[in-house]
Amino acid sequence: MMMEGLRTLRPNHLQILLEDCHSVKVKRLFFWFAERHGFSWLTHIDKGPIDFGTGKRMVVPGGKLDKEYLITVPKDLYGV
Repeated sequence: MMMEGLRTLRPNHLQILLEDCHSVKVKRLFFWFAERHGFSWLTHIDKGPIDFGTGKRMVVPGGKLDKEYLITVPKDLYGV
């Protein structure tokens, strides 16, 4: 529900926030949710300068690994 309220974010401000964010897991999860919800501003974000780190990250044990962002998310959310 929280992500649904983010339809009107300004891409230029969001770009700065994502570049300054130090949590790799937060950035990966944010993009995973943003793609699931199909936000139009996503096409205006340049992923190049955003540090996604290396290796896999886990939100929940026993979840499903998203191959693009290398983050393990709950199985019940993955297919929705």
